[in-house]
Amino acid sequence: MSRSAPKSAAMTSIVTVTLNPAIDQTVTLDALRPGHVHRARSVRSDAGGKGVNVASCLADWGLKVSVTGILGSDNAVPFEALFARKGVDDRFAWIPGETRTNLKLFDAATKDTTDINLPGLAATPGALATVQAVLRQVGTEGSLVVLAGSLPGVLGVDTYATMTRSLKALGIRVVLDVSGPPLSAALASDVLPDVIKPNRQELADWAGRPLDTLADVVATARGLILRGIPLVVVSMGADGALFVTRDEALLAHPPPTQVTSTVGAGDALVAGLVAGLHAGLPLAETARLALAFAAGKLTQPGPNLPSRGTILAIVETVRVEELDAVPDILPSTSS
Repeated sequence: MSRSAPKSAAMTSIVTVTLNPAIDQTVTLDALRPGHVHRARSVRSDAGGKGVNVASCLADWGLKVSVTGILGSDNAVPFEALFARKGVDDRFAWIPGETRTNLKLFDAATKDTTDINLPGLAATPGALATVQAVLRQVGTEGSLVVLAGSLPGVLGVDTYATMTRSLKALGIRVVLDVSGPPLSAALASDVLPDVIKPNRQELADWAGRPLDTLADVVATARGLILRGIPLVVVSMGADGALFVTRDEALLAHPPPTQVTSTVGAGDALVAGLVAGLHAGLPLAETARLALAFAAGKLTQPGPNLPSRGTILAIVETVRVEELDAVPDILPSTSS
């Protein structure tokens, strides 16, 4: 296929990048009371990290997806098992050492999760070069590459900005889900991603001011659109998510959901967003699918989706409103 020929959705590859993955150990408590001794209801461990979680949900949806990033070889079993079980194409760079374990305390009374994230592996320049080589190998024009999650401390804050520049030069579409200095560096670059998905607090941190009203969030998102990002998605927890392009601004409302675990809910939203982009859906349908992925994941432990039929049923319950039809004030929640 020539570089000028369009690619069909069926031929478009999807790759997720997780440079600082983790084994997520989720402890379920009756109620979290700081300073007190607790007895856990249950404990489970899942191979995780934002890109791994996105890939896991995409595989549940039935899409072929490759994963790459940097993993420790000393505790590889949970990742190998996940990729084998879901048919995910493993292209990780494996280095000596242990992938970090993140502790997640789930309060069954409030449905809140408290995260305790540990430092990552000491990534080597060689490992990052391997990841970049994988992306050149599996990514073709029109591919979707998801750059997601924190960076191990040894990598510079401009790592994602540099990767975005390289990927865009190959005609690859970049979906960026990062926060803090790496997000600032990526947005300060002369080559911008195709999609960003901050939550409201992450967007406010980047903007350097509170975003307490819907108008504040939309204005900030539109400012990024004017700078050259085609799609800005802002997740807002129980308040849903904003989907903003140059021509549209939509607010998608999540349906009522019985929460089993919040771990990976934001990553499931990204997976639904990518699935919509991969299928070439209109923005409103992409928004419904993204919210349905997130709602479906909330009913499952770990980064998993219910059946495809269940997700499609949830899609029908997601309400999407055009900007002018929604109220101006939102409470301060993030996802």
